[in-house]
Amino acid sequence: MFPDLTCDDIFRLETKRLWLRWPRACDAPAIKSFASLPEAARMTAAIPHPYPAGEAERFIFRARADNANGEALVLVVAQKSGARQVIGLVSATLSEAGEIDLGFMVAPGLWCRGYATEAVRALVEALFALTGAERILANARTENPASRRVLEKCGFAYVDSGLDLLPARGGLHACHRFQLTRKRWAASRLSPRLPKMTHQAPDSTAAILELEPQSQA
Repeated sequence: MFPDLTCDDIFRLETKRLWLRWPRACDAPAIKSFASLPEAARMTAAIPHPYPAGEAERFIFRARADNANGEALVLVVAQKSGARQVIGLVSATLSEAGEIDLGFMVAPGLWCRGYATEAVRALVEALFALTGAERILANARTENPASRRVLEKCGFAYVDSGLDLLPARGGLHACHRFQLTRKRWAASRLSPRLPKMTHQAPDSTAAILELEPQSQA
């Protein structure tokens, strides 16, 4: 599903304020700093709490292996300014049905600043541009309206609600389910304000998708 372009760790995405890139070993302390927080972990399906020793390092190893094998696209979200601090994660993984499931999280201390929306938009653009996926799936816990707003601002449509398995949360939990179809995504790009998305300088050694600034949410 994921092309050779994303299977090399030089792959990255750029937005107005963020770099989305492969995780590195040196990112472990930053990832642990927010993934270990209970308010962050409880909204996810896969992040355990309490956060075990060495979990960030194991996550990075798995993410890099899955990226290299073309089985997923897992990226850290880093600020472009200052120390380029890692502040979150985005992921695209294959479901059992062969469709793309999208996930995202941002450090709680940076919620409500539009970072999640900015990162998700960038990943969605890359997924539809670089894969043949006809739709992208996502869900949000019913007690997590902030994630629902992020998905809606990125064009996702509500499908239904139900109990979904969240392994790290110990079972089934009520979730809202969303999808973004290629047709809906393409229609949203008919606005003349939207730029040509894909660009790579001929002499560039890094694969980059450049996105014009989007409205912050």
